Amino acid sequence: MADREQRSNRFVSDELHPTVYIIIVGLGLWFLLSAWAGFASDEYTGYLLAVVSGLFLVAFAIPSAIWLASRAGRDAHREAHRDKFRDWLSGDFKTSSERLKASSAAVQILLPMAAVAFGMTAFAIVTRAIELGII
Repeated sequence: MADREQRSNRFVSDELHPTVYIIIVGLGLWFLLSAWAGFASDEYTGYLLAVVSGLFLVAFAIPSAIWLASRAGRDAHREAHRDKFRDWLSGDFKTSSERLKASSAAVQILLPMAAVAFGMTAFAIVTRAIELGII
């Protein structure tokens, strides 16, 4: 009960902090770099990786355009004094069904993309090690 009372005094947000979006884009670029490093061995594979890179570009460009359009009508003074990422993480994040710690919500949002990016890195390392005869 005391924990619930303590949590009720925290800052509550229903929007992700912009830093979370930046981390998502960074993990996506990490994934692409790992895919290129692990599989770009001939011209056909390079062509396919270029197509996949284009799909990633579109997958990141559409949400970015929507996010920029949603910011168009906001108060510039409020945007200039946006909360720090550390302050946002210490608050709560309101979803459609429940209220979570913002740090837990950020981990749940970032974990799938991080798993894919790190997994592709491991896969690329193993693939290159096999090609070089190390494994």
